[in-house]
Amino acid sequence: MGWHGRRPMEYSGPYFEKYQALDATQMGEALTSARVEMVRRHTEIPPVDIGIGGGRFVLESGGMGFDVNAEGVAWLKAQERYYDPYQHHAEAITCWDSLEHIPEPERLLDHVGEWVFVSMPIYKDQAHCLASKHFKPGEHCWYFTHDGLIRWFDRQGFACVEYNDMESRLGRDGITSYAFRRTHG
Repeated sequence: MGWHGRRPMEYSGPYFEKYQALDATQMGEALTSARVEMVRRHTEIPPVDIGIGGGRFVLESGGMGFDVNAEGVAWLKAQERYYDPYQHHAEAITCWDSLEHIPEPERLLDHVGEWVFVSMPIYKDQAHCLASKHFKPGEHCWYFTHDGLIRWFDRQGFACVEYNDMESRLGRDGITSYAFRRTHG
């Protein structure tokens, strides 16, 4: 597990538009379908999607969403799907390509009752991380190996019940997906 302390980027401007365009592609459709299927294998609880990208997962999962991008927040509120998990309890959250962006993810997990679903780049070691196209200081705060992520979640009170490379098989290099269930805390 590694942390890069560069000041986090601003998620403003055309960020939401960019991800809406990506959501509208065949890859966006395939990723959303795989993510919805993964959540539904484990729970019927509609999740709160943290960092909604373009919003497609929120709609197709029947869930709610939270974002720091002003356009994303406005879209969620217009859809009546905005939910702040830092202010309210959430039984299930999804962090598709977002957990590694959050400076203090422990604060988020403190408000989660049962499930956390994650997809993110996973590294073999520090050298692999530094050479990866996913090494993005200022955008990504956190960098994990597989074992490091599982140990970190265990310290937060969650056990890994599934992991897979479905996103990598769909064409996203080096991305692993996880389902974590609360065990204590």
